[in-house]
Amino acid sequence: MSLTPEQVIAAQKAHLETLFGLTNKAFEGMEKLVELNVTASRATLSEAAAHTQALLSVKDAQELLSLQAAFFQPLAEKTAAYSRHLYDIASGTSAEFGRAFEAQAAEAQRNLSNIVDTAARNAPAGTETGVAVFKSAVSAANNAFETVQKAVKQASDVAGANFNAVANTAASNAATATNAAAAAADAAARKR
Repeated sequence: MSLTPEQVIAAQKAHLETLFGLTNKAFEGMEKLVELNVTASRATLSEAAAHTQALLSVKDAQELLSLQAAFFQPLAEKTAAYSRHLYDIASGTSAEFGRAFEAQAAEAQRNLSNIVDTAARNAPAGTETGVAVFKSAVSAANNAFETVQKAVKQASDVAGANFNAVANTAASNAATATNAAAAAADAAARKR
């Protein structure tokens, strides 16, 4: 099977479109990341200024402990939310790359199968066994590739679920610790 110049040009055009599409997706992911970081930095700076002003007006230890407890509870939740947004951006961009890769791999598999079929039809007499072995090897490679793709997708799904579970647990634990610290501060103040 020989390729015509038109087929080569069409293939190159398709590859360039895919490359530019992926480049745009990478820039979109970076834009989202920069936007997330600017927003988080701006909010953190504003909250730090407000907290510093509140600290400067503290009258006693009880008020200080209450203020600190009130500061750290939202901080843990905001950190978990930031991590979730960061994960969403990364996984969304990664998914776009994965879909493009899968489409390109499927196209390559179809092309290889077509070449093998054409070669098998045009093979000289007496080479049927060799052609059958080659077709079997190509089929096995395609099956192995599909199995690996499925395993990677499952692992990615499990990693995402685990990330969300850890983030939720961390936020919950931080809330519990902050509430316990606030309760201890209240109890200490009552003893005075």
